[in-house]
Order: sequence, then structure tokens, then C-alpha cells
Amino acid sequence: MSIKDSILAAALAAILPLMPVAYADSDAEPASAAIDEEVGEAEESAQYISPEEFVASLEFKSGRVVLGNDLATLNLPDSLVFLDGDNAQRLLVDAWGNPPDDVPPLGMILPAGISPLSEESWGVTVEYEDSGYVSDEDAADIDYADMLKDMQADMREANTWREENGYEPVQLVGWAAAPHYDAEGKKLHWAKELKFGDSEANTLNYNIRVLGRKGVLVLNFVANMDQLAEIEASVPAVLAATEFNPGQRYAEFDPDLDTVAAYGLGALVAGKVAAKTGLLAMLLVLLKKFWFIPVVLVGWLFKRIGLRKKDTASDETSAAAVPVTAPAEAKPEEPVQAPTQTVMDLNKPDDADKR
Repeated sequence: MSIKDSILAAALAAILPLMPVAYADSDAEPASAAIDEEVGEAEESAQYISPEEFVASLEFKSGRVVLGNDLATLNLPDSLVFLDGDNAQRLLVDAWGNPPDDVPPLGMILPAGISPLSEESWGVTVEYEDSGYVSDEDAADIDYADMLKDMQADMREANTWREENGYEPVQLVGWAAAPHYDAEGKKLHWAKELKFGDSEANTLNYNIRVLGRKGVLVLNFVANMDQLAEIEASVPAVLAATEFNPGQRYAEFDPDLDTVAAYGLGALVAGKVAAKTGLLAMLLVLLKKFWFIPVVLVGWLFKRIGLRKKDTASDETSAAAVPVTAPAEAKPEEPVQAPTQTVMDLNKPDDADKR
């Protein structure tokens, strides 16, 4: 059996037991045969890309990188490399298994010399929030211990909604790294330790915010809790590498021209404690460790099965059938609002939290 066949077999073995019980009816044997046929056809026609080819297709940059429309600059040391927004989106979605974002990040910082498909990999997504000038006047007055207690209470309250709607609870264990503000460099960083449901491994949520004249650079680490020491060792290099360009710098704020944000430093840390933060938040971390080929195959498999199911339903509709009495229409249930999709969303303040 070839490596390709082995991968496909492993993906099928992992997914087939999870298929809905609805398939186990009188048509199970024909349906199974149809799926086998689809798998066989796809195996012959699918375009295969190796991990090495995928990594080689990513356009890594080094040294000086300009972000956005002359917004900011990364002066990367030799230990770090950069992917632009499109390539970062490919890595996050196609390789690490995260749900796609409507707007790709400005880019992503990664450690040099480490394959992004290896277990040792990590990354820092770079985004920009055009929220206005965030005043740091309250920096010295923030009690982060009290803030943590409030955030934990908010999270417990949010879990009531989550459990009622079928999502596992999220526990804010505490600070993995207490918030620290560099008043001179206008840079804030902190880390939270989160526990999702009964998961044995906790989730690391490490954040950096760089204050600018008209908004904030948002840097979020994508890593596992057991990588905390390595991440903390890399934070100084990431902080030192990130600067707003002339015209966008914090010190250039003009109260007569620029907008002041409706919140301060505290809200950047407290962020959006979302009552609707869902299971997909774990994908940002956990699927980073999986080889991307099985992830792609799993997505392909469900897509093919879904298409097959639609085709079968269409065939049954067009075929002659004995008329049956249609069941009474059920009153449509109130749709449940979709949960936020990534752990990064835990730190996006909304209007209710901008204070």
C-alpha cells in the first residue's frame, strides 16, 4: 500500500465511525457502495501535494517587511520570518485546520528554520484594528488581579449560555503571563491560560498590542500551553521588531484631527469575554499539530459525502413515488447565533466592553 493509500485509509478510519446514524438504514449497503465508488474515483483524480511541496509554496520573507499601506514595519531578526496575508491564511486554514476568516490577517510571524507543519511550530498573526487613539492614562491604575476575577466571573456566566446551546464550557484558569505595559514603547502584552471542557491540555492565549496614532496592531500567538517558555523567550524579539511608521505613531496623535477610542488599556486586556465562544476555538491550537494532508482529506471526504447525499435526494425526488401525507409544519426554532470561531476572538472588544 502506498503512502497516499495509507493516509486515505487512516482518514477514512477516523471519520467513518462519526457518520450520522441516519446512514445506517435499509439503504446502508448501496450508500456504502456509492461512497466507496466516490472514494475510489477521487483517489485516482485528486491532486496530491506533499508537505514539503506545501511549505515550499509558501512565500517566506525576512528582514524588513512593511505592513499594510505604509502602516507599520517589521524589522525581523534572523530568528524570525514572515508570511503575507494570503499565505498566512493558507497556513492557518489549509495546514492548521482553522476556519477561514472573511478578512485575512496582515500577515504572520513564524520562527525561522522550523517547518510550520512540525509540532514545534508556532506563529503570530498580525492584524490592525482601526479603533482610534487608545489613551494609556489609566495604565498605572489598573488592578489586573481584580480584572482577572471579573473576567473569570464573566466567563462562568457565559458558560451557562454555552452549555444550554450544546457547547463545552471554557474556564479561564488564570494569567499565563500577567499583563505588562511598556509605557515608552506603547506596547502591551499578556497571556491567558484557558481550559476547554474536559481537555487534558490547556490552551495558551498570548497577546501583544502595539498602540498607534489611529488604532492598534493586534498580535496573537498561535501556540500550545506547553510552548509557553519558548513563546515568552520570543516575545522580546517580536516586540522589538514591530513599529508604526512615521505618520502613524502614538506620539503623533493630534486631538484636533484624530479620533479617540471609546475604551482604554483595560478593555484591550479584558477584551470580549464572549458568551458564544464555541468549540472551534480549539481548532486554532489543536489542529496545528496535525499533518495537513489528513485534514484536507477529511474536509474532502465530508464534502464528497455531502454532495453524494444531495445527488441521492435529488434522484429520489425525481423518481415516481407513492403519495404520502405531509407532516404538519413544525414551528421554526429561533436560530442560535454562531459562536466566535477562534481563540483570538476572546480578545476583540465589542461596543459593550469598550470602556
